[in-house]
Formats: sequence, C-alpha cells, structure tokens
Amino acid sequence: MYRNTFRHRLAVAGLLVGTALAATACNASADKDKGNTPAAAGTGGGAGKNVVLVTPEPIGVNDFLKLAATGAQNAAKKAGGTATVLESKDTSAIQQNVEAAVRQKPAVVVAVGFEFADVLAQQAEANPKQQFLFVDSCTTKPYPNITCATFREHEGTFLAGAEAGLLTKSGKVGAVVALDSPQIRRFSDPFGAGAKQTNPASSFTQLFVGGQKPFNDPARAGEQTASLKAKDVDQVMGAASAAGNLGVFNAAKSAGLQAFGVDVNQCSAAPGTVVDNVIKRTDVAVDKGVEQIVGGKPGGVTSYGLKEGGITLTGLESGVETSQCLIAQRPEVIKTVQGLRDQIVAGTVTVADPAAAK
Repeated sequence: MYRNTFRHRLAVAGLLVGTALAATACNASADKDKGNTPAAAGTGGGAGKNVVLVTPEPIGVNDFLKLAATGAQNAAKKAGGTATVLESKDTSAIQQNVEAAVRQKPAVVVAVGFEFADVLAQQAEANPKQQFLFVDSCTTKPYPNITCATFREHEGTFLAGAEAGLLTKSGKVGAVVALDSPQIRRFSDPFGAGAKQTNPASSFTQLFVGGQKPFNDPARAGEQTASLKAKDVDQVMGAASAAGNLGVFNAAKSAGLQAFGVDVNQCSAAPGTVVDNVIKRTDVAVDKGVEQIVGGKPGGVTSYGLKEGGITLTGLESGVETSQCLIAQRPEVIKTVQGLRDQIVAGTVTVADPAAAK
C-alpha cells in the first residue's frame, strides 16, 4: 500500500486547523555507520547535471517514492548527469541527508514531502547558488532557488467520482475523510461533484474521522464507512490516510460497498473491493521540475494535474487489466471517463478546488 505520504500531506492541512502529527522515518547515517550505503543510481559530483533525491523515509516497496526515484533518474539522464537517492530513516536524517546532498553540489537537490519545509528554507538561504526542487509541498516563504511542484488532486478525485456516478446502483455516493478542512476536502468534495457530472440524480454524503488521531484510526474510519452503508451509499472514496483507508476498505468489503483509493494503486490491498485510485505521478513532477531548473527557469510553484500528466487514475494508465482494480472490468466506464478527462484538459470542464482562496 502507499506510504504515509498521504497521511503526512493531510497532516499539513490538519495543522492549519490545529492538528499535529509526528513525522516518522529512519536514519540513513546510522546505516552508513553499519557499512550500508543509500540506494543510488549513480554518484554525485562531476561536470554533469547531477540530481540528488532525498526521501523522508526508506523507499522499500513504497510506489510513491519509487516513482520519485524514477523521475530523478530520468531527469539526470536527459541532462547528461547521474542521480543519487539518499533515504532518510528518522527525522534527524532528513536534515543530515539534505546537507549531504548540498555538499555534492549537484545541479538540483530534490526533496519529496512536507517534512523538508524547514530544512530546505534553511539550506536555500545558506546556499543561494544551489537549486532545490520541493515536491508535493512548498515553503511558506518563496526562495529564488527553490522550485515547488504541487498537485491538483481535486481533478483526479473528480474523475473517480465520475466513475462512482456511473457505477452506483443506489444513486448515493460518499466519502470518509480524516478532517474537515479545505485541503483535505480536495479528496472528497470533487468526488461528489464528479458523480453529479455523470449521474445528475446522485447524492453525496461525507463523514469525518476526527477525534484524537484522525490520520491513524482505521477503526473509526471503518465505523464511518459502515454508517454510509446505513445511508444506502454504495460507492465510497477513502480519504482517511494510509491506516484509515484500511479501515474503509475492510468495512466496505464487509458491507458490500465499492471503494476508491489515493496516491498509488491500492487495489491489491482489497481485491474485489477497490474500484480505482487517484494516482499522483511524482515521477512526472520530478522529471519536469528538474528539466525546468536546468533549463534556466528555476523558482516559483508549478502545479501538476491531468493536463501535465501529474494526476491520473489507475484505470487510465496502461496495465489496468492486471491492476486488480474493479474498473478493469468496466471498459465502457473507462471510455466515458477518458472523454471527461480530455474535456478537463481542454478547459471545457472546470473542477472546483475546495482549497482555492475565495
């Protein structure tokens, strides 16, 4: 299943409404002391346009971070350099690894996840000639040598909702959401709007996990999913973090609901229950972000959505037939959603962003 990135990203939004989470990971320097080395696709230094990617936790089987590493490798290859990946294994290693990356003096230091906000700001000020790419978040204060890559998750959520509108038998769809905040509603409000797009008679209900641990409470997420079943909802978006979505999937399976995942393909976590997933292509953001920087246009914030290939659905990607997703059995639904995606890309259909400033 996907990493806690989704949980972490939701935690950032949660902080805006008074909820804090502790970040987790491991210590890369400790591994070095044991004789281990960070995973690498080359070495830093030299005259090439080298890239160093720093992750907030070990990559392992984490598809979200695997994609980021692939993007770094592709970008470095195109720029005539090499890519190195430094995997952090605890919170102290995040700063240590960024400092180590800067010492290599690569063309770009890439960091994925909100955990890097403070250290990147610090390093950007101390090393004004070093370029940084900050993926899936951004510093509060802009820096000319920090390029931010963010995602328009709401566009993918809208498409998932469109699938739900076509698949629902009761005409009722829902979402289980960690917290009630504009940022997190990017993973729920557009789901209801997408269902309305393809099924105008459909209704939408969302419930919030809340409580003391909204991002790590599968039991509560499961209870809320069961509550949706009691309201005759038969399609549910899980926006309750890694742990929470397990609760959503398990309850959906027991209740006979169909569910949707986020960030990576979660269908294997609950075969026969998960319809599709809103996929965040970190490889695209890293590849294009590095290209932008080495091309002489650093700084600012670049948003990646359907048009840029930064957001998609498992059902719209190659290999859907082996994805274990229920959507693979409904090619007619995929075809309809492909058309809707094309309309969004063309600008003829606009998806409202719940997090946009009013």
